[in-house]
Amino acid sequence: MAVSLKGRSLVSLKDFSTEEVLQILETANTLKLERLRGQPHPVLAGKTLAMIFQKPSLRTRVSFESGMTQLGGHAIYLAPTDISIGKRETTEDIALVLSRYCDIIMARTFGHDIVVDLAKYATVPVINGLSDEEHPCQVLADLQTVKEKKGTLAGLKFVYVGDGNNMTHSLMYGCARVGMHMTAVTPPGYKPLDRVTAEAAAIGKENGCTIDATTDIAKGVAGADVVYTDVWASMGQETEAAERAKQFKAYRIDEKLMAHADSTATVLHCLPAHYDEEISYDVTRSPQSAIFDQAENRLHAQKALMVLLAGGR
Repeated sequence: MAVSLKGRSLVSLKDFSTEEVLQILETANTLKLERLRGQPHPVLAGKTLAMIFQKPSLRTRVSFESGMTQLGGHAIYLAPTDISIGKRETTEDIALVLSRYCDIIMARTFGHDIVVDLAKYATVPVINGLSDEEHPCQVLADLQTVKEKKGTLAGLKFVYVGDGNNMTHSLMYGCARVGMHMTAVTPPGYKPLDRVTAEAAAIGKENGCTIDATTDIAKGVAGADVVYTDVWASMGQETEAAERAKQFKAYRIDEKLMAHADSTATVLHCLPAHYDEEISYDVTRSPQSAIFDQAENRLHAQKALMVLLAGGR
């Protein structure tokens, strides 16, 4: 029996059960197939999505706005200067006001606490479009992509190479929920939060998989079914870029590194990519790369999320 997510908020994937995550992925696949067949699905007609942005965006804005349009609803873009969340007006008041106008709130913020507070005070579902601690929407698209390429999720070996950042955290929770083994391979001093690693490992144990972190890149990537990376310096870390480039130099995904993975390994990158820094251009254009399928799936996974949270199906 399908689970109901109506009225729920997505702040972190750790808050969703395995059954609930799989329900989102199943719905995403259904919506994607309907779109490919040219079958309209205006299941959120008359609904409005408020999109709060503190950071600039390509994939997040376009995928949410296009997705809401395809579902028959309407999306409102709120730029950083429109509301200055937490400065011009409290997060609590913004959540309460937007709840009177809109049916869903999505926020792409710097501080994770802002998303937490929005979900606490809003009376409509809140979606974490990215925070400094997690990026759950991206990971839903990632899991959908892996399922499409590999036919399964449970039991695969997923390896993330790079900074122990918000992507790493959400990937740990996501892999743990679906029973996929995950290793985060990071330079010394750049590991994911110990708290997140421990929480994800505990969830993974319940689902028959291991979640861990290492600095040994060759050992970590050995036999990987999926190899994933992200930029070395995220938005807001520009002043650290030169130092990070030195520290991360040996953690680049290129053909040499991919030789340690399984010969059929899928390569993922959440984009934007800095070619020949964290990943070589040639690898991203190889038959193993699924980075643009992954980008497309942001649309379908987020449409599924909005439909389920708003009770459209």
